[in-house]
Amino acid sequence: MTNLLSIDKLPLAQWVSDGVNWMTKNWSGFFDAIQTAGQGFMDTMTNFLSAIPQPIFIVALALIAWLTTPKKYGLPTLIVLGLALIANQGLWSDLMQTITLVLTSSIVSLVIGIPLGIWTSKSQKTYAVVKPILDFMQTMPAFVYLIPAVAFFGIGMVPGTFASVIFALPPVVNFTYLGLKQVPESLIEAADSFGSTTWQKLFKLELPSAKPSIIAGSKQTIMLALSMVVTASMIGAPGLGRGVLSAVQHADVGAGFVNGIALVILAIIIDRFVQKMNTNPVTTPKLPKWRKIAAWVMVAIFAISGIAGSFTAAQQAGKKVNLGYVEWDSEVASTNVLAEAMRQHGYDVTTTPLDNAVNWQSIANKQIDGTVSAWLPTTHKAMLQKYKNQVDVLGTNLSGVRLGLVVPDYMDVNSISDLTNQADKQIVGIEAGAGVMTAAQKTIDSYPNLSGWKLTASSSGAMTAALDKAYKAKQPIVVTGWTPHWMFNKYHLKFLEDPKKTMGGEESIKTVVRKNLKSTNPDVYKVMKNFHWSQDDMQSVMLEIQNGKSPKQAADDWIKAHKSQVNAWFK
Repeated sequence: MTNLLSIDKLPLAQWVSDGVNWMTKNWSGFFDAIQTAGQGFMDTMTNFLSAIPQPIFIVALALIAWLTTPKKYGLPTLIVLGLALIANQGLWSDLMQTITLVLTSSIVSLVIGIPLGIWTSKSQKTYAVVKPILDFMQTMPAFVYLIPAVAFFGIGMVPGTFASVIFALPPVVNFTYLGLKQVPESLIEAADSFGSTTWQKLFKLELPSAKPSIIAGSKQTIMLALSMVVTASMIGAPGLGRGVLSAVQHADVGAGFVNGIALVILAIIIDRFVQKMNTNPVTTPKLPKWRKIAAWVMVAIFAISGIAGSFTAAQQAGKKVNLGYVEWDSEVASTNVLAEAMRQHGYDVTTTPLDNAVNWQSIANKQIDGTVSAWLPTTHKAMLQKYKNQVDVLGTNLSGVRLGLVVPDYMDVNSISDLTNQADKQIVGIEAGAGVMTAAQKTIDSYPNLSGWKLTASSSGAMTAALDKAYKAKQPIVVTGWTPHWMFNKYHLKFLEDPKKTMGGEESIKTVVRKNLKSTNPDVYKVMKNFHWSQDDMQSVMLEIQNGKSPKQAADDWIKAHKSQVNAWFK
């Protein structure tokens, strides 16, 4: 036993990484085909759903619920009130994208899961192989699936669907297996005695008998797919999950609740419609013929509205642009200002919030057009070195920015060297992958007086929430900070001097675009190259957002007040 524990550490992480890298390199054509086809399908579905006018969507869905469930008004009422609330909160587009993601993930899971469940019920050898794999899929943290998903498919709905399918598949397989195994043996023997074939027994006896179990597994699979929308938003999947994730990163309780309640409403509606499939034809009253006809008319209205609206939207679409950014307050401000300005000049702009490393990777892989969020030469130095041959750095869009350790001005310290045991020897940071976090850890390692200090990862929103709480109580706190940032307008703060320059010197925010943007979309290339503004500009937009305006409204207001400056970006 001692000898076993003393052997060298197995390079398990390296083996897994090498395996994923090998698959990414050698199966790239296969993955690209899935990405292209899947994205095209889901874009079509989203456009179809979005093209249906909101009143028609709500009324038709409520009527379908009422027509298929006589004398029950709870679900139709929930549909009308719930979807009206979602539309009122400006989340309709996000809802349609979430429905697309959930439906696609669920359909793929059911198409794979039900046959696999049937197979395992008929073969114990197959079950012995599949069962441990299903257990692994269910118990592995869902976030782990995002890593190969990004490597194989990049960002967007396709990798989100990939991760969701892996996470949501096991219940329908397990419940299908259990349902078929619980079919009474006496019924099977009776079917055999009448000369039924294997397929006749399966479709006319076993599957109908196992229907309640299969429906229960399908419901769990759909709910798990819905639960993955927030996790999938971390790799660029759009929808309501993105709003929840943004609220968490900005510690915005109100926005988190609104997006969360929208997900709850959607979950209840889906659950009730799936439950309708699990009815007993013997005890359930037969629907009048007119109700069936009316329900199909509502479905036809859905289809006609979606198709007509899709054609209209396709004709009106402008030049497409996809901008990536990190959910830092500064980058939310700059990206929304540029995006709104481009929309007002006829561009069809999509903004995708991403982890910093994924943002750079997506530009290098040509999945997004560019970003105005590159902090150079120090903070994102590693990213630039990794992808320098796959991206173009257009220039500076904002100069004079700075990183450092920040404290309230009531603390009696002026330098990092002055820190001893203040703030419980803790530095409150932001997202773990951020460049400022790497610099802060380097600072802890470089200053002897910081021995025993701990860097705590959180988010930019959680960091400012912790700062607000400590500031109001006049308690000591040390945070990772940068300028421009609205917190310097709201609180009296100071950067700690950095004699060893471990936090870096003055930096600039650069615009970085994909390598072939100039040749494929010269107009967008020109606009992004021309984009620049000042720290005062950025800070004013950030402060408006912090005071309650939406990023879009704050950007619109700034653009209206700086029309000549904005128009110069498009010359």
